[in-house]
Amino acid sequence: MLWENGMHSIPNTLAELGPGGSLGVGLAAMLSGVNNYYALDVVRHLNNDLNLMILEELIALFKKRAERTAKGWPDYDEYLGKKLFPSHILTDEVLDRSLSEERIALIRSALLNPGVQNKNMSIRYMVPWFDNSIIENETVDVILSHSVLEHVVDLEIVYRSFCSWLKRGGIMSHQIDFESHGLSNKWNGHRTYSELIWKVIVGRRPFLINRQPYSVHINLIKMNDFKVVRELRRYRTDGIKRSQLSPFWKNISDDDLTCSGAFIQAYKQ
Repeated sequence: MLWENGMHSIPNTLAELGPGGSLGVGLAAMLSGVNNYYALDVVRHLNNDLNLMILEELIALFKKRAERTAKGWPDYDEYLGKKLFPSHILTDEVLDRSLSEERIALIRSALLNPGVQNKNMSIRYMVPWFDNSIIENETVDVILSHSVLEHVVDLEIVYRSFCSWLKRGGIMSHQIDFESHGLSNKWNGHRTYSELIWKVIVGRRPFLINRQPYSVHINLIKMNDFKVVRELRRYRTDGIKRSQLSPFWKNISDDDLTCSGAFIQAYKQ
């Protein structure tokens, strides 16, 4: 979908926010031709044994041009080839280079030695990160996150950091889940809790969910000099009624009240 929205070359440097226990997304990007991968998290989850196993499985899948494993949202099948593989992007020529034995050896080495750069190949695992100075300004081609930004405590700092890190013309891609993550019986019931009760629920956790709606994200994106090129939203009408909202959320728009998820891609102008 990045390719469909204007990214017509394999990026050199990619940053992922919130990879969790698996660096699979970054490793898949490196097997596609990415050379430098930043993995940014709040809590340390790194498991080298797991990631080495994932790398070997990914290598096998890439070499046989395996079809995508499962449908999800957004549905991107229309952008794949007949065999459900992006062969117009990851051509044989591209994969011959990215899957060469020398490159695969460098990726393995980068995984085992995070932070060490060898022949312009590196994986940098940064935990915790709270300062945009951890990545040099305007050095990243692509930033992505998947079901992460709903957990971030200070969204203003995060979007400002994205703007600092991305090169001019660089692109970011985020999927955001606005549901309650099991904290209430209704998918949007987390907005019935008073601020005091919410503080008790969050407790001493380093993160939970921030409860911020779609409009907050899209406004911060636009405020930080990004141009939105893809904007998809999901809606649900089986949640709480407006009358059940806590006083803090009583003025939320109908759109934010019913938006359960979003997928956004935007360029730095």
